[in-house]
Amino acid sequence: MKYDLAIVGAGSAAFAAAIHARRKQLRVIMIERDQIGGTCVNVGCIPSKALLAAAEARHLAEEHRFPGVDTMAGPVQMRALMAAKNEIVSDLRRDKYVDLAREYDWEIAKGAARFTAGPALEVDGRHIDAKHYVIATGSMPSVPPIAGLRDVPYLTSTTAMELQEVPESLIVVGGNYIGLEMGQLFAHLGSRVTLVEALDRIAPHEEPEISEALSGVLRDEGLTLRTGATVSKVRREGADIVATVSGDGGSDELRASQLLIATGRRAQTDGLGLEAVGVTLGKKGEVVVDEQLRTTNERIWAAGDVTGHPQFVYVAGVHGAVAVDNAFEHGGRTVNYRTLPRVTFTTPNIASVGITEAEAQQAGVECECRSIPLDVVPRALVNRDTRGLVKIVAESQSGLVRGVHMLAPNAGDAILAGVYAIECGMTVKQVANIWCPYLTIAEGIKLAAQSFTMEIAKLSCCAA
Repeated sequence: MKYDLAIVGAGSAAFAAAIHARRKQLRVIMIERDQIGGTCVNVGCIPSKALLAAAEARHLAEEHRFPGVDTMAGPVQMRALMAAKNEIVSDLRRDKYVDLAREYDWEIAKGAARFTAGPALEVDGRHIDAKHYVIATGSMPSVPPIAGLRDVPYLTSTTAMELQEVPESLIVVGGNYIGLEMGQLFAHLGSRVTLVEALDRIAPHEEPEISEALSGVLRDEGLTLRTGATVSKVRREGADIVATVSGDGGSDELRASQLLIATGRRAQTDGLGLEAVGVTLGKKGEVVVDEQLRTTNERIWAAGDVTGHPQFVYVAGVHGAVAVDNAFEHGGRTVNYRTLPRVTFTTPNIASVGITEAEAQQAGVECECRSIPLDVVPRALVNRDTRGLVKIVAESQSGLVRGVHMLAPNAGDAILAGVYAIECGMTVKQVANIWCPYLTIAEGIKLAAQSFTMEIAKLSCCAA
């Protein structure tokens, strides 16, 4: 065989696998039918956060938060904004993907890969044999079966980031991380946004306190939230899109210039011919893998979003290396998600690690919880932005920290302290007494830990 490893896909999981394999001097080929770099750099993390940062800058200029500082927010030059976003994407794609592949010296074949008996791959008429294979084709936007949707020019999280004009009005279907980020993004750019969520609250997998507080933030910023409601059908009416929304109170119609479907992502396995090599798919189309990321074919592995595991780029990166170690060294490596952090890049951020209070109760863990509002965190006070909270979930008897949950500016950075606290088996007493830099949002975690045994309001600003 010419190759030790053939990787289908060229995103985060694929590159992690290829780099890890080349460091072992393995012969690698990567097959990609679309753009090198996958979701994260092309249509996911990088472009969305670039646009979110720009939209937040405009919102701050419009908000007049600081007395004595006059600011103004003019119309958005959307074409220029998108061009700047595309430049960042292009630079990172070159520096972190194309140039790295050249430096590590593996082959990249352009084309659509399909598995055939062997197992082997056919790529536009070329036959490729390898000792092992990694499926790393990622995910794509999931579109629900809404009546009339095929006849309406709707947006997804991918196409929304290519708009050349700010929509005058926008209906967002989905109130989880994609819908929340995209909804607030366009609201900050000047759109009138209505967000529709089928469950009874936005951010439905987070702590209820966080959902409630973020709802207040979004409503204050002019977004309309419709929870416990579904879009049953859509139609085009002139320049507008009309959506029929059904809920407990009956049905009514929403009208907007654009419709964004943000109901999650699904594994991208179409056209891979996995049935020919005995690879099993799950109920949601994901590639079924065991704890070591091996599929139901002993020579084929899978990594990243395509497995149905948590859809984060840092998970994909770990998966790629784990799959290679297990394939070639029988490493027996598994992936532990106990301290996996998750961040939703709204303003303020949602950031969480560990279990929620509800999950603790479901697992039979006797827990004690404390929440503090951001108005007791000095950093939030000087920022003049006290929208949010910090919550800690701890075991009642031992005090062991089991979950840290935040709604705060830059909570995505601060949550690393929570990751370390849980990973190192710290108790709330230890967190309450550990060093913490003053006037940081991360201090909110220490203050929340202190609130288990004292009244935070009775502490001086920097009291330990």
